[in-house]
Amino acid sequence: MRVFGSFEEIEAAAGEEIGVGEWVTIDQDRVDAFADVTGDHQWIHVDRERAAQSPFGGTIAHGYLTLSLLPWLGSQVFSLETPGAKLNYGVNKVRFPAPVPVGSRIRTRVTMGDSVTVAAGRQLTLQHVIEIEGGDKPACVAETVVLLLEG
Repeated sequence: MRVFGSFEEIEAAAGEEIGVGEWVTIDQDRVDAFADVTGDHQWIHVDRERAAQSPFGGTIAHGYLTLSLLPWLGSQVFSLETPGAKLNYGVNKVRFPAPVPVGSRIRTRVTMGDSVTVAAGRQLTLQHVIEIEGGDKPACVAETVVLLLEG
């Protein structure tokens, strides 16, 4: 895991791939729990029998489930140990190029983006590419924004 202890270390890594996380299996229990929490029970995610007849051959994870895993997946790759609080500030760009079949494994590949000074501290962008094991397209490509508050 890569640890960044200062704004200078973050700035120096701009544009650099900072690491790749471990593979994690996306199982039906996780997909069902996400459906329950969000109220999104679309059949392609939760109805195994119907989904088996779809072009995907089975259930697939919600795109927003994949997106919601970014903080956890990213924590396997890097840690921001700057003095102040760290806040998820938003997402500039998100795409879901390929579905995540239930039972498949995903991981993130993270590239450090730009860091700019703002009134509260620093605003940092990170590029995440969520890979599907054995897949030819990523499940998700996202540019996230973190607000690093002054200590």
